[in-house]
Amino acid sequence: MSPFWIPILTSLGAFTMIVLLRYFSMQEKKMLAEKGIDLKVLALDHNQRRRGDLRLPFLLIGAALGLFVGNVLVNTTRLESVVCYFSMTFLLGGIGLVLAYFYHKREEEKEKE
Repeated sequence: MSPFWIPILTSLGAFTMIVLLRYFSMQEKKMLAEKGIDLKVLALDHNQRRRGDLRLPFLLIGAALGLFVGNVLVNTTRLESVVCYFSMTFLLGGIGLVLAYFYHKREEEKEKE
């Protein structure tokens, strides 16, 4: 397969996946409404929604810092570039998720007080 088709097929696949997820989500809601089940069962409560709000930004900031540190390691050491980039991206992305967890835990404790 030529490299020309890879971005096109990837974009088409991602778009198709999003459309199908929305379609099946609507079908599920329609079936629940027909059976008389309250649709609030599917809704997240406010605290759960807030918990997920900052998880992705923390992850992306950590991954960006990981790429930066990986680049610094490639330029200053004899380590292979693939090892530096992947290890630092995963390490700092994971640290970002841990920081998001502790941030949300601290926010929950503030709300309880």
